[in-house]
Amino acid sequence: MADAETSRLCVQIVRSHFGPLTANVASALLTRGRLSLAQLIRYTMIKPRTVRAAILVMVQHNILWHSNTEEEGEMLEFHTLECLMRLRFGRFVWQAEQLFGPSVRSSLYSQTLYKLISGAYLKPSTLLSHHSPRDKRIKYEAEEKAKITGFPTAKELREAQETAEARLKREEEEAESVGLKRKPKDLIGHRSSKKKAIEEDMVDDGVYFRVNFDKFNTYIRNKLIEMAAGERFNRSAALVMRVTLKATEVRQKSVSDARSDPTSTAAIAILISDDDDLSTGLVTSTKKASSASLVKDYLGLMSAVDNPTPAGKAASFISLIDNKVYVEFGIVSKRLRRRNDTGTTGVRIVRLLLDIGKMDEKQIAKVAMMPNNVVRPLLAALSSDFLISTQEVPRSADRNPTRTFYLWHVDLHKAYSALLGHLYKTLYNIGMRRQAEQEEPTVKAVLEKRARTDVAQDENLLSRMERDVLKEWETKQEKLTVLEMRVEEAVFILRDLDKVGSHEDI
Repeated sequence: MADAETSRLCVQIVRSHFGPLTANVASALLTRGRLSLAQLIRYTMIKPRTVRAAILVMVQHNILWHSNTEEEGEMLEFHTLECLMRLRFGRFVWQAEQLFGPSVRSSLYSQTLYKLISGAYLKPSTLLSHHSPRDKRIKYEAEEKAKITGFPTAKELREAQETAEARLKREEEEAESVGLKRKPKDLIGHRSSKKKAIEEDMVDDGVYFRVNFDKFNTYIRNKLIEMAAGERFNRSAALVMRVTLKATEVRQKSVSDARSDPTSTAAIAILISDDDDLSTGLVTSTKKASSASLVKDYLGLMSAVDNPTPAGKAASFISLIDNKVYVEFGIVSKRLRRRNDTGTTGVRIVRLLLDIGKMDEKQIAKVAMMPNNVVRPLLAALSSDFLISTQEVPRSADRNPTRTFYLWHVDLHKAYSALLGHLYKTLYNIGMRRQAEQEEPTVKAVLEKRARTDVAQDENLLSRMERDVLKEWETKQEKLTVLEMRVEEAVFILRDLDKVGSHEDI
């Protein structure tokens, strides 16, 4: 089940998108966990017909899983992550408009749909997407463990888990391989050639599609990496990074990739516009260096070729292997998730523990060059916020506290979960503030008047005071939207970039 902050935010999203009745059903599932239809009707005290309609809507929008087991029968479970992704729908629409242009005419609808599907921006909605992958993973792991004879070892258990995960992933890939089909021969022109064989595919009208969030998330990740390169070096380096990412943009399918596909320096230099002056960011010996040589210098700078140490590799953005350029998504994502504002003593302690590892209070005070009376309350405050944790090391078998070492360390998974809880609370408060601003009596009256047909066609029918109220309300809405986007960006760094590698690699 989701925690309190996540549940409140999900209920708020469902209420704003589907109404209060559907939100009541979602609230029951979030607070009580997996339920059957009879249990939902009893807990929500809503008519069975209304509950069925709410379930149908949420299943259709992929925010509700349903499963049929022999022990429990048909059960329903809320898909929390899918619901939270609805906060990015506006950004996804904007990104699609940037890629494919504004709304096209109906005659070009099929062409745009084909581009979205072939580019992996849309993926088929399969039966597997409506079932909880956790249930299938548990089932497959049980089947693999049943094949083990005798008492299973840790290696055999790990292999069974990996086999079950690979089987689940293979089933998902096979189920999502549909969507396009070959055109009938009578629809293909006589002048079609082998070079245009890809144009002979058409969209299968019998398949339902849904948005592929992973594909759109790659653009958010690329923008963050570009901004990080600009902050670390300069604008020209950010430009080279943007072009490098664009060279492999088509083959980027998910944010879980630890490294991009290879590209070459020549391919990157071709994408540099003639109007872009890369020489402003570097001091070169020649008066007018070529674009290819400048790109090579920037790539060497971002790959930390002048610092071939573990610290230099950890600060790099790309890798140069056999004259091929790779963008290191895993390294950059790890650095983004650990990034904090400098200048505070609390951040100094957290970074010290991240770099060195477990330390006791005296060691922290000595290495951080801070007095003990300052370090002690800081450690207590950080621990109360779940940013740092303690590890007990007893010196005797009785585990007497007076004869026990207490080592402080950073549990990244626990710290990220606590930070995500605070961010979800902030997003919920932003939504409540937006709702309160809209329900203010004066603003509500003006909005109702503007919704009239005659006023919508001619806003001059509004008085000057009403236009001022409307302008002030729109300004507040814009500020709240900007704040929501910034918080959502932090959520993306902490939650979605966590898919790159595993926790042991962080």
